[in-house]
Amino acid sequence: MTPQSSSTKAAGPEARRLFVFNGGFLTQPRIRRILELAGYEVKLGAPGPTDAVGVWGKSPTSPRGEAVADFLERDIIRVEDPFLRSVHLGREGAAPLGLLIDSKGAHFSSDKPSDLERLLATHPLDDGALLERARVGMARLRASKLSKYNLHDPDRSPPPPGYVLVIDQTKGDASIAEGGSTASTFREMLVFAQTEHPGARVVIKAHPETVAGHRKGHYEHDLASDRISFAEADLCPWALFEGAVGVYTVSSQLGFEAILAGHKPRVFGQPFYSGWGLTADENPVPRRERRLTRAQLFSAAMILYPTWYDPCRDRLCTFEEALDQLEAEVRAFRDDRKGHVATGIRLWKRRHLQRALGRERPVIFKKNRAEAEAAAGETGRDLLVWGQDEASMGKIVVRHLEDGCLRSRGLGAELTAPLSFVADRAGIYYDPTRKSDLEAMILAGPPPGGERRAERLIRSIARTGISKYNVGTDTVPELPAGHRILVVGQVEDDASVLLGASDIRTNRDLLEAARRARPDAVLLYKPHPDVEAGLRPGQIAKADLAGKADVVLAGVSADKAIEVADEIWTITSTLGFEALLRGKPVTCLGTPFYAGWGLTRDLGAVPARRTARPSLAALAHACLIAYPRYVDPQSDLPCPPEVAVERLSSARLPRRSLAYRGLAKLQGIFASQSWLWR
Repeated sequence: MTPQSSSTKAAGPEARRLFVFNGGFLTQPRIRRILELAGYEVKLGAPGPTDAVGVWGKSPTSPRGEAVADFLERDIIRVEDPFLRSVHLGREGAAPLGLLIDSKGAHFSSDKPSDLERLLATHPLDDGALLERARVGMARLRASKLSKYNLHDPDRSPPPPGYVLVIDQTKGDASIAEGGSTASTFREMLVFAQTEHPGARVVIKAHPETVAGHRKGHYEHDLASDRISFAEADLCPWALFEGAVGVYTVSSQLGFEAILAGHKPRVFGQPFYSGWGLTADENPVPRRERRLTRAQLFSAAMILYPTWYDPCRDRLCTFEEALDQLEAEVRAFRDDRKGHVATGIRLWKRRHLQRALGRERPVIFKKNRAEAEAAAGETGRDLLVWGQDEASMGKIVVRHLEDGCLRSRGLGAELTAPLSFVADRAGIYYDPTRKSDLEAMILAGPPPGGERRAERLIRSIARTGISKYNVGTDTVPELPAGHRILVVGQVEDDASVLLGASDIRTNRDLLEAARRARPDAVLLYKPHPDVEAGLRPGQIAKADLAGKADVVLAGVSADKAIEVADEIWTITSTLGFEALLRGKPVTCLGTPFYAGWGLTRDLGAVPARRTARPSLAALAHACLIAYPRYVDPQSDLPCPPEVAVERLSSARLPRRSLAYRGLAKLQGIFASQSWLWR
């Protein structure tokens, strides 16, 4: 899928020079980079005959550029934030996830049509694929509770339903005056809201910049009464829409989001979304006569009009790719906003955890559980522990950490940094004796568009040959003819074996069970890479392998081993899940996270609570998209799994430091003391 092109982008192989008179264009690298990728070269000085003048919307600085453009008769390019911007506020330094680049006017100004208005007025907006993208996009925003800014808490409960929602804006917002409104319009709107809904409560939603103390709004808290109240500062807009019987706005973007939530907002200004039959307009724009559906409005405003940017891949991207990135960043913010106290974390892992989980507040590391619990209780932070551990203590939220299924290019036992991890509040995915967040996600099913996204991810993983560790060679020894069963060795003291195995608990016993069940099959035994490296227990003596395994796939990559096999036998190995992704039948003698859902042949005990029968794509969505978090090793940003797959499939990953490589070598010498680094 390629980014949508727009008439606002510079044409031709050479960049069009864009002369600016606002320092923000020069001091914000992300904005310059997006403009560069869109075909503009930001410059200072006097624009020539073929150059354009760049201004930021209708900001206080825009008259400078407008005056120059008018005097020299140059084109004006107006730049603004997109309708999905960032987690944090722009005034706090957060970079935007794209730009609105308009050659006709500002999208919020009703004095003349902008590029956006022309799209809404003249574009057919009848392409079935485009409209389906819009419908899925709207559903994703709702499911993920995403807005322009995303500092809200999606778990906070809204007021009891039945209220009228009145949306405030900051004083001096250009969209107010440019939409034919004034400060008095807000007073008028509040009166209308009370008059048109007699007896209903009125809830006022302040602008995030007002909440943060950057700019004043039009409604002061002294308006509060038995009938009028102010919404909690971190309430999610989508939650507010659910309980509202009416939505009132002058020109706020939340009016647009209210439309997406199913409302027909009462609009007192002239924002871009008014006049198309989706709003009740107090001050209509006469030239807007077309009637649009919500999907058509969304298609133009969110898919066709913006220039979206992928900060991990450093390129322009589609709306969907930008949404993937925003979801990753928002999830990281929501998980980490309160901060964390960690205990039981090995020294070598701490730097990586700080990078991944300390973006909002630095992680506090404590030596023991008691100190960590005390610190978490005093500060209100979550408690991080590694792997399977006891449940939450009182009001303390315990998150159980582990590596994700797409981990690294190299072994964790060799101190290779992970690209993914999980932080489970209920349990941990490899422990079938208790519930986990992963189980809950599988039972709930994927969100809108989730299965299709997972299908694309599965194809990408299969095409690139990505596995958990991505070690080994593609060179396979000559194999006997016949039905080939890949028997997957594991680290025998691994928690997934200790907690998830049934009667078969060792690699030797697994091989013997496979041979008893399939005496005529060709058994291919693949040792675990940690065991092969001498770092973890699970080695089978050569004498014991004789007569059990026909071929030992020593040093062979997981992807290649799966490819040459007809089916896979395992206790609880993640390789079994990777085999499912590649369409191979899998027999489980234990209870791994992917067993018990109808996709594997299960010889071990399966929890009765695993009642769902998901498709492979639905299972993959839970395991690879919804459950883990990913960190891009190049940008250090939270990222979607698609970026992680690209990084793992390339050879351009950061190398371990010399100290880590040296320590990893020492581990081979002191393999019996693996508790030191595990």
